[in-house]
Amino acid sequence: MDFATTRGAPTWRASGTIYGMTPDGSQPPDHFFTDVKWRFMRAGGAQLNDGGYGAGLDGYRTRWDATLAQYERTVALGGTFILLPHDLWGADSTTSQGWPGDDGNWTLFDAFVAQLLDDVRAHGMTVQWDLWNEPDGRGFWEPSQDRYLRLWSRFFARVRDAFPGHLIVGPSTASRPDPENAWWTAYLAHVAADDVAPDVYSWHDEPGDPVADVARADATLAAAGLTRTRPYQINEYATSAMQSPGGGAWFIGRLERAGADGLRGNWASGGNLHDYAANLLAKDDAGRYLPLGEWFVYRYYASQTGRIVELVPEAGIDGLATNDNSARNAKVLLGSDGATGAVTVRLTGLDTTSVVANGRVRAVVRRVPHHGGAAVTGPQTVSDTVLGVSGDAAALTLAWSNAEDAYTVTLLPPDGEEGAD
Repeated sequence: MDFATTRGAPTWRASGTIYGMTPDGSQPPDHFFTDVKWRFMRAGGAQLNDGGYGAGLDGYRTRWDATLAQYERTVALGGTFILLPHDLWGADSTTSQGWPGDDGNWTLFDAFVAQLLDDVRAHGMTVQWDLWNEPDGRGFWEPSQDRYLRLWSRFFARVRDAFPGHLIVGPSTASRPDPENAWWTAYLAHVAADDVAPDVYSWHDEPGDPVADVARADATLAAAGLTRTRPYQINEYATSAMQSPGGGAWFIGRLERAGADGLRGNWASGGNLHDYAANLLAKDDAGRYLPLGEWFVYRYYASQTGRIVELVPEAGIDGLATNDNSARNAKVLLGSDGATGAVTVRLTGLDTTSVVANGRVRAVVRRVPHHGGAAVTGPQTVSDTVLGVSGDAAALTLAWSNAEDAYTVTLLPPDGEEGAD
């Protein structure tokens, strides 16, 4: 960590989820969202019944009511709502209604779009329009890419005309951007030729590496003669196996490094999809919510204020470091993409911080346990020591035995009191 090199103020761009809130929008309790500076919600009533508009108006209404309740709660919590029309149509990988444009007939889809536009307008909603989820997969879109591209242009024009101030997101692919990804490059060619480029380009990293994928996305946009004015949105990230404190902290580091916004993937189904803050929480026998280890990772991430500072990763280890002179602390969050062993944390540029006094700095090291995916009471203190500072630098070593665990290092003045994290 080089505290003398900064990258701007943190915006907690990795704090978002797809679903994770009850259908009536009432649960989980507020603090589980506000404590992690939660920013994004992506929803559309998936799996609440046997189908949406494509199977009948009653099914749509059930899904719409949940979408509206979750939107209202999201806004009340200060978040941004990303609308999922494919789920409101009923294409959620569990139903069997038809697809827009079947047999060349777009009448039902056009009526669906009109209904959705009317409902959003009637409730004065401001949303991001994620026009169709994973159109390059089979569970959410079975027809050809050509038909999807016709849907995209048709839907894009209606939304842009009705809500010129709303952002349009896409294509939210299951595959990642790459010059060799023929589906992705064909999509870019189409939106460039038809003048229907999204406001926010999006895809999923399940698995993936935001840093590598952002670089590839930039290359493909440039080749298509397109530019972007907003951050990419990786609106589902982390496989279920990577949803642990170690994996979550690693993704936070990679998303921040890439400058991309991110929403955690949600691998639950049915009722569980609409609860548990996208697998950050559990419940006890009395139905009370309990945080998992990864929730504490996001809480520490939310506590990182001031300025982001340079963190040089090593193979399989990345994270986020910040320095807040007004709060008299510096904080380091570290995650693992499968790496274990002795990890040396070198702290340089300490003269630019407010945590050094008389050549010493206090370092509080905590492990955020995965605990087999069960609820935990919080991070566990590994060490609380005063380090000597020489040449504006100090170092410590972590014995990282479980890649599913994360670590935090909080730097304070030698006699400083530690605030909440």
